[in-house]
Order: sequence, then structure tokens, then C-alpha cells
Amino acid sequence: MEQVPERARGSVWAREAGKRRPALTREAIVEAAMAIADTEGLAAVSMRRVAAELGARTMTLYSHIERKEDLLDLMFDQVAHESCVTARLPGGWREATEVIARATRAASLRHPWVVDLAGRRPKAGPNGLRHVEQSLAALSGLEVDDEVKWRILIAVDDYTLGHVVREVVELDTFRRGRDVAEEREVSLPSYLTELLAGGEYPNLAPVLTGGLRPADDNFERGLKWLLDGIAAELPLS
Repeated sequence: MEQVPERARGSVWAREAGKRRPALTREAIVEAAMAIADTEGLAAVSMRRVAAELGARTMTLYSHIERKEDLLDLMFDQVAHESCVTARLPGGWREATEVIARATRAASLRHPWVVDLAGRRPKAGPNGLRHVEQSLAALSGLEVDDEVKWRILIAVDDYTLGHVVREVVELDTFRRGRDVAEEREVSLPSYLTELLAGGEYPNLAPVLTGGLRPADDNFERGLKWLLDGIAAELPLS
């Protein structure tokens, strides 16, 4: 006589539906990997670790993504997707560029590990290309040639990524439970204090010893300075 499992006894209407693991997809793998990197850093991401998070066998992941390097490419491209602005861009080139820069910064700060990947992920994925396309579309109304538009895009992207690098470093300091100003004071070694006191660095000394603190509006201020300079070189319309 066939043995009936305990969970299958009684009326079907009174039994809970069997719990099935959701189908494993490339998107689910990338999402799990990004969640690990967000909380523990990029070094914690491995195919084995991602498989464990998804309750799957490691070899199963390889049927969707062939190697870890491909996974990193997909993660990097997903951040590019989050950098794309979904709302309608403002009509002016400057306002549109500001909106895109802010979206890029926000996506990068949500996933600070992207800084580690930026220098070693040369491949442009579909979302990366969409981000570039949107950035160029923001500049499409300018009466300048395509090379100038490209150089404006690069200047804004370089500024944004550079600022994110600084913010990620400061964010890491906060996560270690120290105030940024305290960190700078503690990390100022005695030999450097002696050098500054010697008078050889009259411009640097007051900056390092005066308790300079980061301002919340640094990104917006720097972006304004950059765009002011670009605008000053554009032909009058």
C-alpha cells in the first residue's frame, strides 16, 4: 500500500500549496550578487556564495552565467541601468545633464563597489550604452559638433565618478564608526606634523591642520563650477 506523506493527508482544500523554489534566472543571480556586494563588499561575491544565497547548486549558476567575470560585467551594467533617468529629461542641456549626473551619483552610492569595477570593466553593456545615449541626447540641442558633445559627457562623467570615489572613502570611514574629522586628525602622523610646522608648506598646512570638513553641497557646487566653465565656452545662441 502506498505510503501517504503526512503533509498530503486530509482534504486538498485544507492543505497548503507546496512551496516551490522560484525559477533561477540570470536576473535573480545578478540581484543576489549585488545584494552581497552591497552589504559585504565585492570580495565576498563568488559563484558559490551567490548559489548559497539562492538555495541552488553552484554548477546550476554556470548554466546561466559562464564565469564570475561575466557576473561582474552584468552587475556593472545593472548599475548603469539604475543611472538612467526614467522620467522625461528637462529641455535645457544643462538641466538635463545635472539630472543625469545626480542619478549616476545616486546609483553609484547605492552600490559603492562599482568604484572598484569602474577601472577594470571596459566592456560597454546595453545599459551602459543607454546611459551614454541618454547623456548625448541631453546635449543634442547644443550647436557644437559631436566631438565637443562627447568631451562634455566625459568631463561630467569623470567629475561625477571622481566625487563618488571621495564619498565612498568617507562613507567607509563613517561605517567604521569614526567621524571624518577625527579620522584625519588621528591619521596625521607626527612626522607630517613636524614637516608642516617647518614652514615648507604654507598653503597645505592650514588645510590639513585647520579641521577642514566636507560640506554636504560639495557635489552640487563642483558640478555648477564645471558646467559654468563649459557654458562659458559654448557659442552664443
